[in-house]
Amino acid sequence: MLSLRTRLITITLITITMSWVMGIAFSATAGWLTAVSCLALLLIHQLWHASKFTALLLSPSYGEVPVAMGIWGEIYYRLHKLVKGWRDQVLEVEHQHQRFIQAIQASPNGVVMLNEDDQIEWCNAIAEKHFGLNARRDAMQRITHILRKPAFVQYIIRQNYREPVKLTGMGDFEQFSLEVQIFPYGDKQKLVLSQDISQIEKTDAMRRDFVANVSHELKTPLFTIQGYLLTLLDGAMEDKNIRTKYLERAEKGVERLIYIVKDLDMITKLEVGEINLDVTRFNIVEVIQNVFDLFEMKASNKNITLTFDSRYSKPIWVMADQEKIQQIVTNLVVNSIKYGKKGGTTEVSIEDLINNKVIVRITDNGEGIEKQNIPRLFERFYRVDKSGARSEGGSGLGLAIVKHIIEGHDEKIYVESQIGVGSEFSFTLEKTK
Repeated sequence: MLSLRTRLITITLITITMSWVMGIAFSATAGWLTAVSCLALLLIHQLWHASKFTALLLSPSYGEVPVAMGIWGEIYYRLHKLVKGWRDQVLEVEHQHQRFIQAIQASPNGVVMLNEDDQIEWCNAIAEKHFGLNARRDAMQRITHILRKPAFVQYIIRQNYREPVKLTGMGDFEQFSLEVQIFPYGDKQKLVLSQDISQIEKTDAMRRDFVANVSHELKTPLFTIQGYLLTLLDGAMEDKNIRTKYLERAEKGVERLIYIVKDLDMITKLEVGEINLDVTRFNIVEVIQNVFDLFEMKASNKNITLTFDSRYSKPIWVMADQEKIQQIVTNLVVNSIKYGKKGGTTEVSIEDLINNKVIVRITDNGEGIEKQNIPRLFERFYRVDKSGARSEGGSGLGLAIVKHIIEGHDEKIYVESQIGVGSEFSFTLEKTK
């Protein structure tokens, strides 16, 4: 391809040659007219392309490269190549920007970008939820005009951002707590990060309750044992009847301690997955009947009837750990007796579900459970009746163990209850032939 200089020299030589030829053939005037005409046409051609080139540069959207010959073809080609390179760079920057935005939007934490005047430049969706913001509506608004919590306003004013600030009572409907920290960056700009710590606070509260409950559960039988032993040491040892009675009561306290420790050990192993399930095929009707036989006398003391909802003349085969399922049925039946009313009924039904499942329902007509207590029933040591439950015995871990065993089988457990009407606990099992 000829260079721009070579092309200009070539055009000039062609024009001079044509003028010289016309001058020889006709006259000097004709030669000059030919030269002027050629130069005029060349000038018009250049002006037309210059106008087109200017319009192209001023166009907001650069289209396809114009078709042209000679110098302007090369100019258009080089411009097109240059613009394409710029476009590719811009697209790459935009792509990186979008990936950055998507990454921040995917973050579980709230992110707000503030300028040097603490005005909101941008925020992600989580920050909108945390602070009640709207990214478009609140753009360039001072954040303290929207988030008016005194703790946060003071945090901004003091400009001591080494530690986060805790904000409670956030949200219009569902209340939650936030941990917020500011990180200065760039030219006096600030990055506000927020984290929902409601679940962490709930876990901490559950941990504190667990420690307090373990302490109480262990302390009660220990103090009972200590009381009987001290009484014996203070002189009651000489009376055979008192000695026997007190030693028997102390032994019951020891048995309760062992019971609590065993349940603690079991639930710990269930939570960390150390207990393996021995899954076999067995008749669930037979397991329930065995539990009825074991606790028939306990139920009769309160004149409670243990019964099936109908006669199950044929076996219902399921696949599960038979010992663990019997433990579940035992716990639920004992609870129905413990909290059932005198002269009441504990009824068990077994129903077919879709996808080769059965559901076992254990229903009583006892005192029932208040609605606000139902979500916490399966927590360790949680008791609906804080006083009466301990007089009935138990470790307070039964339902927590039941839930872990059911989840270990990849099954579900449900609770329905109404005060004064009764309760129904139900769980699913895999049915087999």
